[in-house]
Amino acid sequence: MTLKSRLFVTTAAVLFATSGVVFADAHATHPVTGEALASVQTFTYRVGDESPSIDPGLVEDVDGAAVVRDLFEGLYNQDAAGNLVPGVALSHEVSDDGLVYTFTLRDNAMWSNGDTVTAGDFVYAWQRAASPALASPYSWYIELMSIENGAAVIAGDMEPSTLGVTAIDDTTLEVRLSQPLPYFPQMLTHGTTFPVHQATVEEFGNDWVLPENMVSNGAYVLTEFVPQERLVRERNPMYWDNDNTIIERVVKLVVPDENVALTRYLAGELDLTDVPAGQFPRLSEQYPDQAVSVPMACSYYYMFNLRDGASPEIQDPNVRKALSLAIDRDIIVNNVLAGGQKAAYTFTHWATAGFETPDIPMATMTQAERNAMAVELLTEAGYGSDNPLSIDLVYNTNDSHRSVAIAISQMWKQTLGVDTTLANQEWQTFLEARSNGDFEVARGGWCADYNEASTFLDLMQSESGYNDSKYVNPEVDALLAEAKTSANPQANYDRVEEFIAQDTPIIPIYHYAAVDMFAENLEGWPYENFEQTWYSKDLYKIAE
Repeated sequence: MTLKSRLFVTTAAVLFATSGVVFADAHATHPVTGEALASVQTFTYRVGDESPSIDPGLVEDVDGAAVVRDLFEGLYNQDAAGNLVPGVALSHEVSDDGLVYTFTLRDNAMWSNGDTVTAGDFVYAWQRAASPALASPYSWYIELMSIENGAAVIAGDMEPSTLGVTAIDDTTLEVRLSQPLPYFPQMLTHGTTFPVHQATVEEFGNDWVLPENMVSNGAYVLTEFVPQERLVRERNPMYWDNDNTIIERVVKLVVPDENVALTRYLAGELDLTDVPAGQFPRLSEQYPDQAVSVPMACSYYYMFNLRDGASPEIQDPNVRKALSLAIDRDIIVNNVLAGGQKAAYTFTHWATAGFETPDIPMATMTQAERNAMAVELLTEAGYGSDNPLSIDLVYNTNDSHRSVAIAISQMWKQTLGVDTTLANQEWQTFLEARSNGDFEVARGGWCADYNEASTFLDLMQSESGYNDSKYVNPEVDALLAEAKTSANPQANYDRVEEFIAQDTPIIPIYHYAAVDMFAENLEGWPYENFEQTWYSKDLYKIAE
């Protein structure tokens, strides 16, 4: 099936809402498209490493978020094009001043144990996520949402009970903001805002996320979990829209090696896997109906450790800018990756809704001009052939990250004489090292939590939970704060991007594309969704 026809089917798949689906045999058909459905509806996909957590209050990575979206459901979901559609919430109203949101919840949302999902479950979950007791790496998201008293609760200065969220009754949730936030509803598809079952969390503590203990409210329940190997979820018969769920079983397999994963995909063991770096041209020619590349709301970058006491060499902005200039991004995207990625000179992805890429001088220079400026800046900083710069670069274990790191270290060596020591780390160890400041230069990748430029640029805010560089610029903080209430924040975003280019706390390298292999009989993937936010409940397999 061509990508065009896949997009048509994906759009159609989100339209059916009431018809039951029967899977008694291979002749069952899709209720909207009429396609014959496969008798076995199991979706198996590959990830490169284990996620740190699948607790909605703690989840922090893309792969973990996909699992959480299957197991839990928040106020809203996204459709195949990235638009908001009802989840637990049917609708909401906003006060004239934009500070109070009142959500009407459906009365047929159930937990997997048969309990009713109520507004109080959201209150508990949001208070828990903000609580210092949980110490969530994503607690800052609650503050980012501008929820009343969010910052004070996270800091421990106020009790979680003072957070601006109230259950008016079981089906009415009130949320109070400290300032109007036009994109607030779009933020509600993130796992941090999903409800959790209070009695289960309190009974089992950290073990509440184990298959034998978990109570969830999503389209699937957790049935098996073997760390660093596999995670299985199966249809939740208590889910309010279970009659319209087609995929019966979802299997996540941890396969660290991309090439091994590709071999297993071609052998029919996987329905979805990443395309290894540099192999998309070949695979798209050999398998035109399976190899897909579409823009994805993520940016790839390197970050510098700017903490007090960190390596003095990289505290010099001239050194950082020289290293940025010396990276030939076109070689990275066209030769190393070759999957439709685009060179990045801004942190914000070029396809972000409402964002116009500002003019960054580096972007319009030739690479020869960038290299010449890089040499000049590094010489001014006191480094050269008689005093070569040495730096350590760490990345999480992945063949693509390794290929990019090797290419960039060679560019730095050839242009600037820089000696780079490369080191890879397992995912969870890598996240901890970045958070603790145990690095000089580290690989970073940020995927949008919602489709608006602030989801990228807020990482440059001094107190951001994922400002692992610990970049501090009061002007940037002020620009970002002002942007939240601005009718047109583009000028603020332009200026922040200019500060990033000037101060170089990070090096934007490329903007992602989702480059994957999809089984020919797998349908319903949201190719048009810029965030690539997918739900297993929207997928299905056709009969071959």
